Amino acid sequence: MISIKKYFGHDDNDFLFTDIAVSAKMSTHNNVLKLIGCCLETQIPISLYESAANGSLRGRVNHQREPLSWQSRLKIAREIAHAISYLHTAFSRPIVHRDITPTNVLLDQNDVAKLTDFSMSILIPEGETRVKDFICGTKNFVCPHYLATGYITEKVDVYSFGSFLLELLTGQRLHELFSTTDYLDVEDFENDRTRFTINEVVDPAILVGEEGSVVWQQLEAVLRLALICRKEDPAIRPDMIDVTKELRKIERFI
Repeated sequence: MISIKKYFGHDDNDFLFTDIAVSAKMSTHNNVLKLIGCCLETQIPISLYESAANGSLRGRVNHQREPLSWQSRLKIAREIAHAISYLHTAFSRPIVHRDITPTNVLLDQNDVAKLTDFSMSILIPEGETRVKDFICGTKNFVCPHYLATGYITEKVDVYSFGSFLLELLTGQRLHELFSTTDYLDVEDFENDRTRFTINEVVDPAILVGEEGSVVWQQLEAVLRLALICRKEDPAIRPDMIDVTKELRKIERFI
């Protein structure tokens, strides 16, 4: 089986070509949806990918379909962190994804995570540490520094990944999380960290069948990592290589 992606309404072909070009470069990574082929000569361009039988992670996180266990979510977090790290380091110039969200992660029949949709990706020029471009991405996943300045570094993806981790933990979209609590944003949430325990914010569905203090240690560790990734100052955020290493350490708590 294969997945078919149709590019409707793409007035700017740059998005289309970027998606295909970066997907092709990344297709050797096990946690990236593999590009099989494309056709640009039809009225609506299409690209063909390997099958993602279990669909978007979004539906599994937000309870639209069978929720994932905690260990499955932790594995997915580590897999996507590794894919982003590869995107940042495997090529002669770093590539920044700019839209790391549960919607852009698909699951195969074994719930192996596959990062997809590289249409907003951008290369950092040779010899440079950042690049300036227009603002794009998903609300609550876009780095404040990027919003304010237009400058993009790898830390833009680190910030988005912090949001990604928070949604995996809570089972809620971030705007829903903050609309149902006393917190206006993640900064308020972090600054008042002493007011709540982890079981008050974690998705109850992921605790079914999970017992023992080790699980709570993992949950606390992932929450701390998410908040560090979401620090407003990009210099304080870790690199994705370090994020991946930390998630591997957290997995080994078991």
